[in-house]
Amino acid sequence: MLRMSLGVILAGGLSLAAATSADATTDGAARLLVPHRAIYDLKLKNASERSGIEGMFGRMVYEFTGSACTGFSTNFRLVTKIDTGEETRLSDQQTTTFEDMAANQFHFETKSFTDEQLDKQLTGDASIADKGVKVAITQPDGREIDLPASDFPTSHMLDVIANAKQGKNFFEARVFDGSENGDQALLTTTVIGKSQTVQKDDVDADKAGEFAKTPYWPVTIAYFNENAAGDPTPVYNMSFKLYENGITRDLTMDYGDFVLSGSLVKLELLKPQDPCPAPAK
Repeated sequence: MLRMSLGVILAGGLSLAAATSADATTDGAARLLVPHRAIYDLKLKNASERSGIEGMFGRMVYEFTGSACTGFSTNFRLVTKIDTGEETRLSDQQTTTFEDMAANQFHFETKSFTDEQLDKQLTGDASIADKGVKVAITQPDGREIDLPASDFPTSHMLDVIANAKQGKNFFEARVFDGSENGDQALLTTTVIGKSQTVQKDDVDADKAGEFAKTPYWPVTIAYFNENAAGDPTPVYNMSFKLYENGITRDLTMDYGDFVLSGSLVKLELLKPQDPCPAPAK
């Protein structure tokens, strides 16, 4: 799942080398990912005084399509209404990405609106090279950036699933997802709990439809700015329940000064687009 930008709202595990050397395993896991559209209702869980936020609610729509052999596309929209006590602001982030894991390429486009007025637009492409990741920004300005070796979002999610299935509860990775200004990758630490099944007080489990009673892993991912001095604190934490097919629910997004919770309200399975042929026996 894409990391949600704080700036927009407020206007030992698998290394990259290990993942690359396990192409067959990665391809098999990628074939299990289910094209889907998930809708989440968001609400403010808590906020500190310095956040300046008295209330916040919104909705997030996440659409995931494609296949392991054709590449994966995401369409993501996050709309929030923020009450500061003095004014109310409407924030709208719209992001589209395409990740071709075979070609090691990633395309990203983001438009951000405040009170229905466009205030930011970002478009770019990234590719994995021998010594890292090359990023080419085409909007708002033409420039190129060289970054350290990093995973793209779907590849990172497959790493999370692979570690979960192997019973590994902690791993680190650097991830580039094109968020913020599209010019940096973030270090991540991922904590994975043991596989669990639905409990009686699991509020949004029924919205997962046919997957409601299948096992899931509780996952928390912390994102760090590797250029931060001293003992860094996460710029963002995200917790969720993750199914083997890539579907997530019961979200918690912690931005430090405030925390949002996201409940799955609707899940729609989508028809596979150009599905991969069955592997040869």
